Amino acid sequence: MITTNMNADLKLQERVRSLEERVKKLEDLLLSASAGGSVITKHKKSSAKEFLQTKQLSTDTKKVLSLGYFLEYMEGMESFNVSDLEAAFRSAKERLPTNMNDAVNKNIARGFLMEAAEKKDSRKAWCLTSTGEQFVKENSSKRGRRN
Repeated sequence: MITTNMNADLKLQERVRSLEERVKKLEDLLLSASAGGSVITKHKKSSAKEFLQTKQLSTDTKKVLSLGYFLEYMEGMESFNVSDLEAAFRSAKERLPTNMNDAVNKNIARGFLMEAAEKKDSRKAWCLTSTGEQFVKENSSKRGRRN
């Protein structure tokens, strides 16, 4: 019985030692990351207005595409319809496009949007294509872009 307790104690001590080593490695990693300026931080969710302010958007077509991206990636929508886009424009305090459907159709023609598999609230819905996602990520950022 004493031998069994001693074996259990040795296993427990080894496990504690192993965990202490892992914690030490993690602490060292965090300290070196903070010294290098790459500390892991929690990001606050941005509003539609804040999101648009990070973009260089000269046309309603680009604004529709960017707000579609916002709705999918920031709001978690699988697809969006005209009502969703109008609400996003209002939330961003942006003027509504004269013809929202035309702006959507231009994005479809460029391969940036496609019709969603299912309607949303009994209305036609769209989602971004991978080309559209890439365009928003690479080509409409204010940072690093020449005017």
